[in-house]
Amino acid sequence: MKLQVFNSLTRQKEEFVPLRGKKIGLYTCGPTVYNFPHIGNLRTYIFEDILKRALKKNGFMVKHVMNVTDVGHLVSDADEGEDKMESSAMAQQKTAGQIANFYLKIFKADIRKLNIKSPNTWCRATDHIREQINFIKGLEEKGFTYRTSDGIYFDSSKITDYGKLANLDLTGLKAGARVEASIKKKNQTDFALWKFSPANKKRQQEWKSPWGIGFPGWHIECSAMSQKYLGETFDIHCGAIDLKPIHHTNEIAQSEALNDAPPARYWIHGEFLDLGDTKMSKSKGGFITLDDLIKKKYNPLAFRYLTFATHYRTKMNFSFEALDSAQKTIDNIYKDISTWSRPSKGSAEYEDKFFSAVNDDLNMPKAIAIMHDMINDPKLGTARKKRSILKFDSILGLDFAKVRKQAIKIPRHIQKLAHDRQTLRVAGQYDQADIIRQQMEKIGYSVNDTAEGPTISRI
Repeated sequence: MKLQVFNSLTRQKEEFVPLRGKKIGLYTCGPTVYNFPHIGNLRTYIFEDILKRALKKNGFMVKHVMNVTDVGHLVSDADEGEDKMESSAMAQQKTAGQIANFYLKIFKADIRKLNIKSPNTWCRATDHIREQINFIKGLEEKGFTYRTSDGIYFDSSKITDYGKLANLDLTGLKAGARVEASIKKKNQTDFALWKFSPANKKRQQEWKSPWGIGFPGWHIECSAMSQKYLGETFDIHCGAIDLKPIHHTNEIAQSEALNDAPPARYWIHGEFLDLGDTKMSKSKGGFITLDDLIKKKYNPLAFRYLTFATHYRTKMNFSFEALDSAQKTIDNIYKDISTWSRPSKGSAEYEDKFFSAVNDDLNMPKAIAIMHDMINDPKLGTARKKRSILKFDSILGLDFAKVRKQAIKIPRHIQKLAHDRQTLRVAGQYDQADIIRQQMEKIGYSVNDTAEGPTISRI
């Protein structure tokens, strides 16, 4: 089965067809580095990691670019309020650069702990001011911008299909449904490309531009940097679902206005992680970090495994009870693997089913169920199970290959009982063989009949 993905732009599942042979351009919206990443954020990066692994499994070469927002992300989607970076710096009495470096370091450490593969290119907004200015100049030359008292804005009314990604009701938005009314804007869906620094206050982060001293709007960074590293049109753009109606919608509008071409062919979004009935949010407080889980003695990979139980396009409700179950499950798999030998081949049947589930729009709940069906299949030898599980881990990223085989010393009298039982089974004396099996279990050992012969393990 070829890889199928759900394209938010067309609102349907489609077979993935690359733009340029086997080379794939993948852009994922990265962190705004003003605070700790929480596990809701990390769920998005796990789903994107699964996508990246699936692309590679299908033979594609992935060029992955991730932005780092370290300027311009205001607290309001109406392009008003404080810059999150400046506010965090002021609150902690540090520079914006120190804040960005501190939280980016934590983010990178978190994704390493979760076995999320790093992008080929990290690109920080503050390192690409020139590219953003040039992008805005291009839009200005084509007549898509206008000036207000506080910045340069994009005129969304000049885009005939503005809002197509999120299927926005522009009539409702003009009445102020999305953002608070602003007398500075011509249209409520217009957005800032460049913001002027306040006249009575010097910002930590500000630059000269053709329009005055200021800083770039939030949306322009992704369009400018994705174009620089991946070209005017690339294959896949990913992010969390909350980016769809504003940030990604505005990316599409400004990129298509400048280039007369879509920035990306496929747009893929991951749903929220909730705490009860509440979306996990930094702005509202009360979020959980990966370090919080580690302090409670959870393996970070238990959280990674937990996210597989819910499809990436479905809201996930987090609970510590569910995390406990995930921890126990992967611990049991690690324990089983440690007693299994590794053969030259696995189970083609289960491998086909597993990777077909992955290729079906990253259906990890189904893929995980298939893996457990294989683990519990009494007809399949443990050695072959291990070989297949190690192949599955190219997608799962749960470190199964790092589990060392532990030799279990079986007492001679137990080995003799198992030998006697097998002799009786070969002779067709199954009742007597079962009596020996029960005797072994009372002593604390189980025997499992596999295609390679009986195996003994401790209970």
